[in-house]
Parts: sequence; C-alpha cells; structure tokens
Amino acid sequence: MKSRLIKTVFLGLILSAYNMNAQVQTVDNSKKMEWFKNAKLGIFIHWGIYSVNGISESWSFFNNYINHENYMKQLNGFSASKYQPEQWVKLIKESGAKYAVITTKHHDGISLWNSKAEKATTIPGQSLAKKDVLSPFVSALKNSGLKTGLYFSLPDWSHLYYDINTRIKKRYEIKDEPKRWQNFISYYQNQLNELSSQYSPDLLWFDGDWEHTSEEWKASQTLDLLKKYNPNIIINSRLNNHGDYDTPEQGIPVVPPQNPYWELCYTMNDSWGYQPYDKNYKTPNMIVRTLADVISMGGNLLLDIGPKSDGSIPEEQIEILKNLGRWTSKNQHAIYETIRGVPFENYKGKSSLSTTKKSLFLYLEEAKNFTKIYGLATKPLSVKIIGDPSAIIKTEYNTEKTLTLNFSNVKFDKDVTVAELTFDTPPVFLKDFKKESHPLTEIMDNKNTQEAVYDMSNALNYDNNLLTHDGLTPDGLDMKIKKTSKANPETIEWISKHAEAFFETGKGLPEGHYSGMSALSKDQQTLYLFVEGTPTGPIALKGIKNEIARIRVVGEGTMLSHTIYNKLYWSNRPGIIYIDIPKEKLDKQMTVIAVLLNKPIELYREDVGAIENNL
Repeated sequence: MKSRLIKTVFLGLILSAYNMNAQVQTVDNSKKMEWFKNAKLGIFIHWGIYSVNGISESWSFFNNYINHENYMKQLNGFSASKYQPEQWVKLIKESGAKYAVITTKHHDGISLWNSKAEKATTIPGQSLAKKDVLSPFVSALKNSGLKTGLYFSLPDWSHLYYDINTRIKKRYEIKDEPKRWQNFISYYQNQLNELSSQYSPDLLWFDGDWEHTSEEWKASQTLDLLKKYNPNIIINSRLNNHGDYDTPEQGIPVVPPQNPYWELCYTMNDSWGYQPYDKNYKTPNMIVRTLADVISMGGNLLLDIGPKSDGSIPEEQIEILKNLGRWTSKNQHAIYETIRGVPFENYKGKSSLSTTKKSLFLYLEEAKNFTKIYGLATKPLSVKIIGDPSAIIKTEYNTEKTLTLNFSNVKFDKDVTVAELTFDTPPVFLKDFKKESHPLTEIMDNKNTQEAVYDMSNALNYDNNLLTHDGLTPDGLDMKIKKTSKANPETIEWISKHAEAFFETGKGLPEGHYSGMSALSKDQQTLYLFVEGTPTGPIALKGIKNEIARIRVVGEGTMLSHTIYNKLYWSNRPGIIYIDIPKEKLDKQMTVIAVLLNKPIELYREDVGAIENNL
C-alpha cells in the first residue's frame, strides 16, 4: 500500500511537472505567434528561372512537360535587369501586408542567394543575372519594418544527392545508399544554416515534405538547428507536422482549421510563378472579399505574386495590390489584431472581433438598407461605418435579443464596407437563442416590404417555412394565403413572383458555404440563394462538390453564367463558384437565385491542406 502511495505521489509530481511545462510552452508559443496572428495579410513571392519561359515552377520538368536539360537552360535568360527590391517592398507595404515570404529555392534546387553548399546551383553563379537577388530584397524588407519569411523546398529534384528526379525517375533508393542520402541532409541543412545566419528570418516556409518521412528528413534535427539561430522562429506546417501553423492552399476553407494559427496561401490567377498567358485573374474586388473571408475565420491571407524574369511585376498584380492597399489603409482598425467573428446563426455574413472583444466588425459585401444580428444579449454603445464619419446608423433592439442596423444613410465601399459595433464589455452571443417567430400574417402586415421578405427568408433558412402549408402554389398563381386587410400588396406580389423558392423547400446551407440566407428544394437538387441589396461583385459559393447544370434568376427566368476559380482538375476539392448578377436583374426587395445541380447537393467540409501534387 505504501509502495503504491509513493508511486502515485511520484506519478502526480511527474504529471504536474509535465502540465506546468506544457503551460509554459503554450504561453511561449502564444507570445511567439502574436505578431503572426495579428498580421492578417502577407505577400508570397514565387520568383525563379521558370519565369523566363513562363512555365510551371519545377513541376514542368518533374512531370516531363519539358526535359530537365531544357528547363535548366532558362538560367541563361534570367536577367533580373529591371529588379528593384526597394520598389517591391514599397508595393508590398502599401498593400497592407505585414510580412512577405519569398522562394529562396523551389523544388528545382536553384538558389536565389550565393549558396556555398556542396554542388549548389545558384542565380549568382549560373544565371545571366550573375548576382545575389535575395540579399537586397531581405535588406529592404527589414529596413521597412516588415517581417521576413523565407520559403525553402525540402526536395531538390536537380541535386545529385537527392533520390527523386522526376515523376517516373529515381536516382537511387535510400535503403541502398544511406550515405548518399545523409549527404543530401547535410546539403539542405547547410543551406538552412546559410539562410539563418545571413538573413535572420522571422519565419521559415517549408514545402515538399510529403516526399519523405519526418525521420528521413531529420525534421527534429532541422528544427533544433533553426532554433539555435532564432528560438522564436515560426515554422509552417510543412516540416512533417513540426510546424506552428496550418497552411491551407488555394481553396478558402469552409470550416476554419482547428489550429488557432493558420494562413491561406492563394494565387491571384491560376499560377504561382509568372505565366504570361494565364490571364485568369480574380478581380481586385474578389481579392478584398477573400481577405475579409479569411479574417472572419481568424486566419491570415498569404497572397502570391509572380514577378517576371527581369524582376518587374505584372500590371494586373500591381493593380490588385494597390486596391488591397486602398481597402486596408481605410479599414486598419478592422483588420489587424482581430479574431474570428460570431457564429453564422447569429449573423448571416462575415465578421470579426477585436482582441479585446469590445468591438464587433461586420464586413458588408453589398449595399443594403439594413442587417440583423440575432441572439445578441449585449446592447452596443455605438455603431459606425469605418472611414465614413458622416454615416448615420439607426439601431433597433428588441426583447428577442435581435439588433437591427439601418444603413439608409451610408456611402458603401466599392468592395467591402465595414460597420463597427462597440461595447462596454465583451458582448454575449447566445447559442440557443429563441429564433424570431412572427406569424405570417404579422409579417405580411409589415409596411416595410424588405424587412418582411427578409424575415420570411431568414425563417426558411432555419427550416421554418412559413408559406409551404399556408395556401402557397408552385407557380405563385391562385394562392390561398391567409391575410388581413392590412396585408402589404408589395409583399404578396414578391411572394407570388418567388413562390418556387418557398414551395416545399427547407433549410439552407450550413455556415461557411455562402455569406447569406439560402434554401434547398425538396429533392435537394436546387439551391436557392437570397441576395440582399446590391452586391459589390459576383456572389460566391464555397464547398459545393456538384456540377452546376444552370443558374437563373427566380421569378423572371434570366440565365446567369458562373466562373469557377481554384479548381484543380485532378482533385475532388471544389473551387469557388462566382455568380455575376446584372444590376438590372436585381429585385428591389430581395433577389433570389436558383442554382440547379446535377444531383442532390454534396458539400465539402473537410480540412483544406497542402497540395501534394501538380499534374
């Protein structure tokens, strides 16, 4: 018994020590990650010899689209003749970014700096430029006060010590030539020593870890090596799970990653490096809204640019960065040092909270007369539009804990308008709040048609269809809806026009797929999107696995086109669907869009991780 007691006490002391150590590590990690979590926007730079021919970085020879010898001939065309690193940094800073990550070496193994590692291929040593192009950029970055991030590829498909050469060629098996593999480990770790000692990076952005195990990479040893130079170095998740933060790639997550620290790496068009014929750019409006989306989920956006081989940045990319700068400078208070917003149940849109939680920011992607926040147990002290001191917002707060904000006197931003609600203490958002449940007759008597339409659509979004069993017909004709003598004829007219969106339809999309209210047909094959006011750009849908048969405006039949971005043809991960609605087709009360799918709806709600393939 005494022996058991001693063991128990000893075990308790061990656990206590472990817990204390874990707490210390958590605190330290939190402190280290503070600048990263507050940054919200970074700029990714893919620059290398692949910009000479405008082909896929490294993957083009790995996939045998071009042989390795001809790929490497691009060294002779990489001039950097118009390279102005100070101008790069100026543009990056003007965009509102707080850090930049540049590709020091991609999978092709070509180093931008003058690496002395064994058998290294470098821009200073082997390219037309004949100069170190990394050092002046990092120097300009540090002088500007921005944080320095260095991308580093673990694989090196060109190096003789590396085992893999292309998709169908291997140089050797590690088990047969362990010494050769160890030579490669020494090679890549020597390069990391150089980068750490010469540039003192704040962040290391690894890539390509999927080709080998953590043990084969000697990942723990590599991490220890980096921490010798900087104990607070931040590592992304691509060092075989030794990293500090997650890096979803291309697809904006539907469900926020579980890791409190994450970053979406994202291209402006379909390419990381410069490709002259890839003109499939997202609009500046889409990029601003993507940033708002990421902020609302508590993450960072790492937006990519691909300079040309002469060092100049394409005009389309400059335009996007400048518009980002316009929006970020106007809304700084609602971008940096914010955390994830309120649940979709409480607010049908994008939002974030200040770190003190005493400010709630609403990101409005449309010009509209009002919006509602549900289950808000705390009344705000004030409401304002950031960047528009003349705006007057009237508020109504009822006993059901619903706050209505009236925007009738607001000048809306061309991309995203930000409303700030301030509170004396952090607001309480109820989880199991009583949903607004007004009888249909009461709603129809409301003289404010827009509000009546909104309340019916919101109830339907929660699976409370007020019209299905109350005399509604599929085509809106010969309706037998019960109404009083005070019924608003405009509301009745709107119901008749949009009857199909309410006839035997039910609960809409869960949080994350659409920034607004929605409903689904009985057969789950038609998705109805309720569009408020005048959107600033095309409406966006995420995480829809289905193919789209057609899209139309409900009640008047106009067919609409759509564009899908970031869909990789070989992956089951869906892209983002953008639907452009002509302004003349918008309904003054609320527009409803019908999206006909090829089969009952299938949603993608999995984690969005790294892309480990590029066919």
